[in-house]
Amino acid sequence: QVQLVESGGGLVQAGGSLRLSCAASGSIFSINAMGWYRQAPGNKRELVASITSGGSTNYADAVKGRFTISRDNAKNTRYLQMNSLKPEDTAVYYCNAEGVTEYRAGARYYTGDYWGQGTQVTVSS
Repeated sequence: QVQLVESGGGLVQAGGSLRLSCAASGSIFSINAMGWYRQAPGNKRELVASITSGGSTNYADAVKGRFTISRDNAKNTRYLQMNSLKPEDTAVYYCNAEGVTEYRAGARYYTGDYWGQGTQVTVSS
């Protein structure tokens, strides 16, 4: 079983910065992509940023130029650096691992997607 543990959320004033971390653990052979999603009250969960195993990145238009996703492959950790935060960035941020292949009993199994528990980001005006 794969676990995603997020950290780094909190309360910040508009214009401030936060850095989220997502550490993946378990018997992981490979992960196709990891990303950050967010969900504000009453809204659908939406993609914020993602990074593939090859290093390609994708950002939501609302965060381009302000947020940066990065990775530390040795630690199986992904980061989301959030700068120039706005009140509309307030949401629960979820880490996602897409297309996971695990080692189980000496073999590789494709087990799909995993989600973290979420971390609250609140930006005050």
